Amino acid sequence: QVQFVESGGGLVQPGGSLRLSCAASDSIFRLYAMAWYRRAPGKQRELVALIRTGGSSTDYADSVRGRFTISRDSAKNTVALQMSNLRPEDTAIYYCNTGLGNYPWGQGTQVTVSS
Repeated sequence: QVQFVESGGGLVQPGGSLRLSCAASDSIFRLYAMAWYRRAPGKQRELVALIRTGGSSTDYADSVRGRFTISRDSAKNTVALQMSNLRPEDTAIYYCNTGLGNYPWGQGTQVTVSS
């Protein structure tokens, strides 16, 4: 059973913006903090942004703080990641999961930042 479906990736120039979206199953969305992760080529997966169940508390990796914004829509069971001022080093496959990363990973969505 697919737990997370990510979308919204693409090719963007440095300084550009993208908005990622993740649809999660209802049972997971209601119980857990949700997070976006990324895996860059040759690197381990890292947590990028997290939002707790109430939606008012968020955390960000230092590398994206001030440029990325995570949000959640309880009516639609979706988690979004608004990315601005993108840099080449943001190139990666982006995944969503719970804040614990304790469910099977989805396919992810590719983000490529290049001129």
